[in-house]
Amino acid sequence: MFTKFLLPIPKLLIKKDLSACNAQAEKEPTPCVENRKHKTFKIPKYHGHKVDCIRQVLSRDLEEGERNNSLFILYNLLLQNKNTKEYSKKLIIKKNRSLSKPLTELDLKKVYRKAYNYGCSGIRDKLAYIKCEACGYRFKDGKLKDSNILIKNIRILPELSSTQRGIVCLLGTVFEGEYPSINKIAETANMNFETVKRAIEALKEMQVIENFI
Repeated sequence: MFTKFLLPIPKLLIKKDLSACNAQAEKEPTPCVENRKHKTFKIPKYHGHKVDCIRQVLSRDLEEGERNNSLFILYNLLLQNKNTKEYSKKLIIKKNRSLSKPLTELDLKKVYRKAYNYGCSGIRDKLAYIKCEACGYRFKDGKLKDSNILIKNIRILPELSSTQRGIVCLLGTVFEGEYPSINKIAETANMNFETVKRAIEALKEMQVIENFI
């Protein structure tokens, strides 16, 4: 019987091989999918670019604890801005797959459970990371549209009681374009429910607010 021995690789060849590998690595870095935080997600086309919270949700790697609310609100905002149900669902699925820790299929189905019209205040309550400064939907730099309740009633504001003026200011800023409940106004303004209710009724009689609550 003959025993075969493998001769060691010459050190010169090892050095050359390592040098070649290093040079190749510098030119073409090996992609490492495992170490990436999340997959690259290119924001697709959608209707509603003036509503900046849509972009903010789409561009964020949603964390545990904010995924359900974020995707639910995103889905409903897409619908509110005239995106079809089918297309909105496709965007939600793509966004979910791009997350570091995506929702399960069962949890994702709950995102589509019902249609809900979200206003700015409701979105801020649910999603603490949303910033309204860059949004073209809301007023910026103190500029209010003619349809704003403060602009429409600016002449009679001095005639209103302090409670009534406070409510009108809330409706013109925090709840601009929304129709919050009396309870929501009372909670936000830290006022008594009955006090707010009486003020709302008085504002209706003066036609300061219409089609409200």
